[in-house]
Amino acid sequence: MLLVFHDCIVIGAGLAGMRAAIEAARSGLDVAVVTKIYPVRSHSVAAQGGINAALGKTDSWEAHMFDTVKGSDYLGDQDAIEVMCRQAPSDILELEKMGAVFSRSAEGMIAQRPFGGAGYPRTCYLADRTGHGMLHVMYEQLLKHGIFIYDEWHVLKLVVEDGEVRGVVALELDTGKLHRLHSKAVIVATGGYGRVYRTTTNALSSTGDGMGLALDAGLPLMDMEFVQFHPTVLPRTGILMTEGARGEGGFLLNSKGERFMEKYAPSVKELASRDVVSRAEQTEIEEGRGVDGCVLLDLRHLGAEKIKSRLSQIRGLAMDFAGVDPVVSPVPVKPGAHYSMGGIAVDKDGQTALPGLFAAGESACVSVHGANRLGGNSLLETIVFGRRAGASVARYCEATEAKPFPDSALKDACHSVAMVLKRSGGESIYAIRKEMNDAMEDFCGIFRNSVRLKKGYEKIRELRERYKKAALTDKSECFNNELLGYFELGQMLDISECILLGAMNREESRGSHSRTDFPKRDDEKWLRHTLVYKENGEFRLDYRNVSITKFKPQERKY
Repeated sequence: MLLVFHDCIVIGAGLAGMRAAIEAARSGLDVAVVTKIYPVRSHSVAAQGGINAALGKTDSWEAHMFDTVKGSDYLGDQDAIEVMCRQAPSDILELEKMGAVFSRSAEGMIAQRPFGGAGYPRTCYLADRTGHGMLHVMYEQLLKHGIFIYDEWHVLKLVVEDGEVRGVVALELDTGKLHRLHSKAVIVATGGYGRVYRTTTNALSSTGDGMGLALDAGLPLMDMEFVQFHPTVLPRTGILMTEGARGEGGFLLNSKGERFMEKYAPSVKELASRDVVSRAEQTEIEEGRGVDGCVLLDLRHLGAEKIKSRLSQIRGLAMDFAGVDPVVSPVPVKPGAHYSMGGIAVDKDGQTALPGLFAAGESACVSVHGANRLGGNSLLETIVFGRRAGASVARYCEATEAKPFPDSALKDACHSVAMVLKRSGGESIYAIRKEMNDAMEDFCGIFRNSVRLKKGYEKIRELRERYKKAALTDKSECFNNELLGYFELGQMLDISECILLGAMNREESRGSHSRTDFPKRDDEKWLRHTLVYKENGEFRLDYRNVSITKFKPQERKY
C-alpha cells in the first residue's frame, strides 16, 4: 500500500484549498491536494453573486469592516475581520492578474453591485457565476505550480502522534484501497455541512468531512449553532437564486402582492442581511401570506435585457427547475440552509491548536462571520485566509523536521473499513440519513425554541446509536458510494449534535440563531464564542471571548 511524502497535504479542492495550495507551492513546498471529487466540481463553483472588496473611490476597508461586524451581530472577531477587509482589494487585484474575469463598469473598471448589509456597492462579480470563473482560474494555477492532485480520494483519518500531525489515511475510491500520505502539515479546506439539512443550496459533497476529522483529532468546533439560511432558494431542489438578483433591484412579494420587506427593514428592504430577510420570509409564510410555502422573487421590472445579461444563469435555473421564466413571472422561493458560520477554530493564519494542522474556508471558523455572514464575504474569506494559511504552512514546514508516519494508523483505518464491510443485517444508512435531515429541518431551522431543540437533540442521539449498527448492501471495492456515504453520515451526525448542543445552550437570539423563547440578544451573558469538543464519543461545551477592537456592540437595524 502506498506511502508517499509531501511537505503539505491540502484536503479539499475548492477555492480555499486551492488558494492555500498555490501559496504553499509558491514558497517552494512539495504540495498535494486530496479531494473526493474532481477539483472543478468543488462547491465553490456554485457561488453566484460575487466577492467583496472596497475598491470604490467612496468606499473604504473601514466601512467594509463595520458592515461585516454589524452583520455578524457583533460576534465576529474584529481583529480577523480587519485583516480580511484590509487585504481584500489587493487579493482581488491578484486574482485579476492570475486571469480571473470580472464584469466591467462603463469605465472599464471591475463592476460592483450592492449586496445585503453593505453600505456601498462593493461586490465584484462575473454576471451570476462568479465562483465558476474563480475556481477554474485557481485550477489553472494549481496545474501551473505542479501541485499533485489525488482526485476521488476520501480522507478517513488525520494521523496524529505525540501531539503533532503526521499526515492522513485516504481511501482511493476507484480501487477501494487505503493509502498513507505522509506530511509535515495538513490544511483542512473541505467546505461546509449543508447536507445535514433537507433543503440546502449545498452540493452533495458538502458533508462536513473536515470538521468531523478535526473533532476526532481532539480539536474544538466553534460557533456551530450559527447556520445561515439563504432567503432565495428554489423549493424542492434547494437551488440558489443569487443575492445578486436583489442586488440588481429584485423585489420580494407575498401572496397579496405586497413588497413585505418594507415592514422588516424599512431603509434597505430586500438588501437587509440574510438572517433578517430569511426570518421575514418565514414569518410571512407562517402567518399565511405565502404562496404554497414560498414567497415570490420578482425581477420582471428589471427588463429582459438586464436579466439575460447579468442574471442569465439563474434565469436558466428557474426555467429548468421551477418552470418559471423570471422575465415573465415571479419565481417562488423560500429560505434554505446555505452556509456554516461555525467550523474548526483557527487563528488569523489558519493555525489550529494542533501543531501542523491548519484550516481555511467554510470548514474553518476564524471568526469573520460571527452569527451571520454577509453575502460576498464567503468567497473573500476563501481567498484571503486560504492565502494566509498557505503562507503560514510554509513558515511551519521550514522550521519543522518530518517525523515518522506511525504504522498503527493504517492498520486502525483498515480495521474500521473491514468492520463496516463485514457487518450484515443492519439498518440502511439512507433511512438514518433521511431522518437526520428531517430532524435538523424541523427542529433546528430558522426559528428555534427549547422544545424543538430538545426533540432534535434526542433524535440525533438516537440516530447516532442506530448508525453504529448500520450495514451496507454494497460490499464491492470499486467506487463503493455506499461506503463513502457511511463515513459521511458519521461525520454529519456528529456535526448535527454539535449544532443542536450549541443552540440549546445559547439562550438568546443573535444573527442566524433566533429563539422564540429568548427573543433578545444578550451581550452580558452571550457575547462569546461556543466551543464544542468530542471526548470519548461524547460532546462537551466551552466558551471563549469575542475580540472587540474598533466597534462596540450596538442594536442592529437595517
